[in-house]
Amino acid sequence: MKRFRYRAACADGRIASGMIVADSAARVDDALAARGLLAIRVTPLERQRFRAVPRSDLAVAFRCLASLVQAGVSLTRALAATEALVRPGRLKAALTEAGRLLREGRPLCQALAGYPGLIPEVVLGMIQAGERASRLTDALEQVAAQLARDAEIAAQIRQAVAYPAVLLATGTVSVLLIGTVVLPRFAQVLADVGARLPPLTSGLLAAGRVAAAAWPSAIAVIGCAVLGTVWWCGKPEARARVHQALLRSPVIGPLRHALATARLARALGGILVAGLPALAALEIAGEAAGDEAVRKRLGRTRARVARGEPLTAALDAEGAVVPEALPLLAIGESSGQLGVMALRAAEVVEAQATRRLQTLVRLVEPVLVLFFGALLAVAAGALLQAVYGLRIGK
Repeated sequence: MKRFRYRAACADGRIASGMIVADSAARVDDALAARGLLAIRVTPLERQRFRAVPRSDLAVAFRCLASLVQAGVSLTRALAATEALVRPGRLKAALTEAGRLLREGRPLCQALAGYPGLIPEVVLGMIQAGERASRLTDALEQVAAQLARDAEIAAQIRQAVAYPAVLLATGTVSVLLIGTVVLPRFAQVLADVGARLPPLTSGLLAAGRVAAAAWPSAIAVIGCAVLGTVWWCGKPEARARVHQALLRSPVIGPLRHALATARLARALGGILVAGLPALAALEIAGEAAGDEAVRKRLGRTRARVARGEPLTAALDAEGAVVPEALPLLAIGESSGQLGVMALRAAEVVEAQATRRLQTLVRLVEPVLVLFFGALLAVAAGALLQAVYGLRIGK
């Protein structure tokens, strides 16, 4: 499905414009004609992508949709009820457009695919698998569970890094205030009484003067560097290189790989349970990894499987998943329950990754406390040394 911008003539001579989703420009003409409009200009918007909706909002919407469909409500009415519950925004607009396409007879997957990037590809793939296998209700349940779990993991990560981030920010501000405000004023008092500053105090004052003079330029340089990095990482090739470097790092790499494995294993399991074949499931599951390097490894794994290699052996050869997931996937492959065991592997790897993250955060917190405590102790020692020298001088 593609998006097109159109200008069309109404029956009363007015000119209408807007966006529409269709397979081709010819289908746009047909759709406009069905509305009583005569197409004047149709422009494809294939490159346009939309910013993703938070997983928590998507989880609520799809949970509501799945519950209504499971209760026997027709898909069109269930989607309309879900749209009414969603707050105004991009998701509501997408559900409104999807409802219109559903009433025109389009499948749900195609109806939701008109906003590229807004709804994850893995969600569309799971819905498509459910529609093909006539198990849309099960697919919607899997989608809702996947989105809810992704939102929960993101919340856990934010909660884990919140305290170290606050500690780092407050510690940095405290050190800068002492170095650029407290120490210079204290040095002025000592200068007024003719005291001679000790070497440690003089060194800290010099560092404070440099920091006070350079902080505007430093902020500008850091801001430009951050913006440049964000712009550079926005390119697919650069993003893949950054993800590959992070994946090879000694501490962050294993944790990132484990989290990516949990996401793609859950997506793979959900798609397989919904009824999609393994090769198609592998292609879609790569989008759920959240890591370009892992996605490329999964792509090479898919090529190996297409040549006849067993899935578990191909995953191991390409390093697409962490070793902890391989035994469960091998059991699932040999028993014909790959989808179920992939979901189980996601739970196991996710639990291990969460424990690693919590351990890492617990190690970072005391390191930050000791670091800033040492800096403050040096500043306090410099002040006390100056005061002690003043008393000795008297």
